[in-house]
Amino acid sequence: MVKLIKDKTSIDFLGRTSRTVAAVVTIVLLAVSLGSLVTLGLQYGLDFTGGILLEITYPQAVDLDRLRGLMDNAGYEDAQVQIYGADTDVLVRLPPQQSADPNVLSDAISVTLTAEEPDARVVRVELVGPQVGEDLREKGGTAVIFALCMIFIYIMVRFQWKFAFGAIVATGHDVIVILGFFSVFGWQFDLTVLAAVLAVIGYSLNDTVVVFDRMRENFLKLRGVGVEEAMNISINETLSRTLMTGITTLMVLFSLYFIAGETLEFFSLALIIGVLIGTYSSIYVASAAAMLLNISAQDLLPTEKEIELIDDLP
Repeated sequence: MVKLIKDKTSIDFLGRTSRTVAAVVTIVLLAVSLGSLVTLGLQYGLDFTGGILLEITYPQAVDLDRLRGLMDNAGYEDAQVQIYGADTDVLVRLPPQQSADPNVLSDAISVTLTAEEPDARVVRVELVGPQVGEDLREKGGTAVIFALCMIFIYIMVRFQWKFAFGAIVATGHDVIVILGFFSVFGWQFDLTVLAAVLAVIGYSLNDTVVVFDRMRENFLKLRGVGVEEAMNISINETLSRTLMTGITTLMVLFSLYFIAGETLEFFSLALIIGVLIGTYSSIYVASAAAMLLNISAQDLLPTEKEIELIDDLP
């Protein structure tokens, strides 16, 4: 039910029906994501799997479609060919090939891409071993876990541990769903996507903190109002800010997705999914999780020790 009161929306976000629908959607998203991650896993990019990387400079702007056709015809169908900096510089990435010497393979790729351009030169050749990729995967996972732990501590100190639980559940939900999308559709997961996931954690946290901050104010300001109603009022009061932030961010991300090209395709895609899911989770998942723990105004009242410290201030 939607109605306007004093020029503000009054949407029953946390009513029984809304919570039930949101719970079903959340459970389905998490079940599909976790099921796909367990059964299909992620399609890791060269950063995580190892392989061959070559940087080639051409005398004039290159036609990427032609170069990709040359690679396909030579049997390197899983190679990535992209512009690197200027439109005369090309970066080639090739996953590890079984029973193939990396040095011989890199020389063959160089010949394939420079045969028709005698003035082209290979600037850089890197051979990334699988051990390096494994190390990056471990450090990436550690970074995500560390970020979630720091979020829990921050929200617990700033608000209250029940709010911290809601924030960490919502943020963890966002991470799992993003990874689930990449697993279900078989999109490549590389370091740029990992950076996007970490950025989404910050974006989602910011959204959640804004909503929780208003809830804390209303819990103590609104007398005789139940928890569900106080939360609904708070979400409605911050709704315009949430929507404007999300819409303007999505405008930039869609521009990045359609204009930046293949290099930032999955990076921008991960951020687009993250902004949409993060907005949803800050409204429904975080607040619903706090409600499950019976958050109340009493939880936010200062303790006797805190009151004594305030009274002692000059």
